[in-house]
Amino acid sequence: MTLMETGQLAIKILLIVIFAAFAIFLMLPGRGARHLAIRRLLMVLLLILLVLAVVFPSAVTSIAQLLGVGRGTDLLLYALIVVFIGNSLVVQRRHRKTEQEVTQIARQLAILRAPDPATLDLSSGGTTTRREAGSEPGE
Repeated sequence: MTLMETGQLAIKILLIVIFAAFAIFLMLPGRGARHLAIRRLLMVLLLILLVLAVVFPSAVTSIAQLLGVGRGTDLLLYALIVVFIGNSLVVQRRHRKTEQEVTQIARQLAILRAPDPATLDLSSGGTTTRREAGSEPGE
């Protein structure tokens, strides 16, 4: 292993741990106040780190060199990629849940709008009801 590969080992391990955490996050149920609180805390932490990165750019470069990345801008690029992938996974999970809810609503609506088999007019091939054919009692 060269010196460069050894220096990059820290960032590689860090990124693998983060991606493993994303995988675990996707397997856990996403409902509840606890889940929402964790997301909000992470967002506040991220915003604080971003403000610190703007105020102390040399600290970002020092952290990047400590992790074996080289430059602070490269570390920020890695962070952006991690945040993007995490956001994409959350949006995908939310989209899948929304699709399931729409499917359930469509099924319920189809059942509610289905004609009553007792009122079907079988002489027309079952396409009209007795009410539509004008055979409603009292007419």
